[in-house]
Amino acid sequence: MEDKVLRKLFLGFIHIHILHHAKEHPIFGAWMLEELREHGYRISAGTLYPILHSMESDGLLIREDRNVDGKIRKYYTTTERGNLILSEAREKAYELFKEIKE
Repeated sequence: MEDKVLRKLFLGFIHIHILHHAKEHPIFGAWMLEELREHGYRISAGTLYPILHSMESDGLLIREDRNVDGKIRKYYTTTERGNLILSEAREKAYELFKEIKE
């Protein structure tokens, strides 16, 4: 993702991925980085964590701090607003996919 234009485009997809997984179950940064890598996204923790914090500030995610092996791990789940945004994003993504698939 070195091309700046592709990076901007893929950031939107990454937001949708985060919402999708955070709706399914609580996520944490290291797990989300690995999940995104499995889908071909190459982003650093320095990119992901500000996205998570921004999504929390926007009211899309809620954070819960948990003690895991003596360390505090931040888990994120979607809020009601996050679920609504995800639903709308899915509709738009599906529309777009149908249009561009050929």
